Amino acid sequence: MSSIQRLRSTDPNFAATLRKLLAFDASQDESIERATADILKAVEHTGDTALLEYTQRFDRVQAGSVAELEIPKSEWLAALESLPAEQRTALEQAAERVRSYHEHQKAQSWSYTEADGTVLGQKITPLDRVGLYVPGGKAAYPSSVLMNAIPAKVAGVEEVIMVTPTPNGVRNPIVLAAAAIAGVDRAWAIGGAQAVGALAYGTATINAVDKIVGPGNAYVAAAKRRVFGTVGIDMIAGPSEILIIADGTTPADWIAMDLFSQAEHDELAQSILLCPNEAYLDQVQEAIDRLLPTMPRADIIRTSLANRGALILVQDLDEACAIANDIAPEHLEISTDNPNAVADKIRHAGAIFLGRYSSESLGDYCAGPNHVLPTSRTARFSSPLGVYDFQKRSSIIQVSHNGAQTLGTIAAHLAYGEGLQAHAASAEYRLDTPPKR
Repeated sequence: MSSIQRLRSTDPNFAATLRKLLAFDASQDESIERATADILKAVEHTGDTALLEYTQRFDRVQAGSVAELEIPKSEWLAALESLPAEQRTALEQAAERVRSYHEHQKAQSWSYTEADGTVLGQKITPLDRVGLYVPGGKAAYPSSVLMNAIPAKVAGVEEVIMVTPTPNGVRNPIVLAAAAIAGVDRAWAIGGAQAVGALAYGTATINAVDKIVGPGNAYVAAAKRRVFGTVGIDMIAGPSEILIIADGTTPADWIAMDLFSQAEHDELAQSILLCPNEAYLDQVQEAIDRLLPTMPRADIIRTSLANRGALILVQDLDEACAIANDIAPEHLEISTDNPNAVADKIRHAGAIFLGRYSSESLGDYCAGPNHVLPTSRTARFSSPLGVYDFQKRSSIIQVSHNGAQTLGTIAAHLAYGEGLQAHAASAEYRLDTPPKR
């Protein structure tokens, strides 16, 4: 049996087959939703007491106070010093590249003056405090620390608070080292929905934040969804995705491994290749079958490719672009001789990797752009995480005397049309000759 589906865009049922392949059941598990709601309610009402109880229950960490769960900066710095030289250098180089890229995203306040002296503009200010959730346990995601904390600090956020679960009290040194490099301000050894609740509502020990970012399990995702509105969140991410448009000029082994790079995340990850060259698809198929047994996470990759992957024969690169725009993938690799010409036809993608040397994995770690990207077709209307997610815009309106004469008349007419007489009167009071009432 083939390890991955083969499809043709010319098949009469292709559109329906593709839609079924892309479908992802994002419905929430009712038991998770109920448990999350209970946890959040407890944290909101009993604060530190609930945090201590849930940390002991879920992470098997007992503490006399939440203050004992704060991870001191001395421990971060010790973790950084203890890293192997190559690993520390890689983290520092990645951080510098991420910081340099995001510096270009900083928005500036602006204004302009109209002929009558009225000044209009926009004031840009950073959020005061941001919470960063970092998965713990067996998972270690130092790259996630860099990608979430650095844009916040570049934006000017005064305080970035990291929370990370530490099952059985085991703290991940590379995550702590990344926090030190990224400029995190405080860190707490708490996780799960209870950590999200603490960040959203605040407790006697942990200050409430303005926005919560970072990946987590189903309970964390459910908690972020529930606290949205009380605080901002980055996004509710679905399974990771890669879509590759190839013309057959890239070594097939490279493309096979690029497909693996997403499939190894988990069984629900999606890896799709679009190509107009059927013989090349055969080569990629052969490479997949040959290389798959060599992968440490072969079972996960095999399930992902079999259930949600596809090698799709398209009529030409134009059709590949049309299909790509419909899919709106998280990651899009354009592995062709003239990638820029193809990219000109792309409207919807989280991140676009141009040329055969631009593997998606480089974007995950160190290229510079953010790896927190829209999934599940949300790239049609949303963007990668960036500095702009940690800045707010306030409108500036300074109306001159002359401006009030023009704008006051316009506003009054519109207000009367809406039946809002106080609005109209407020504008008319500023007219040199207010209408008689």
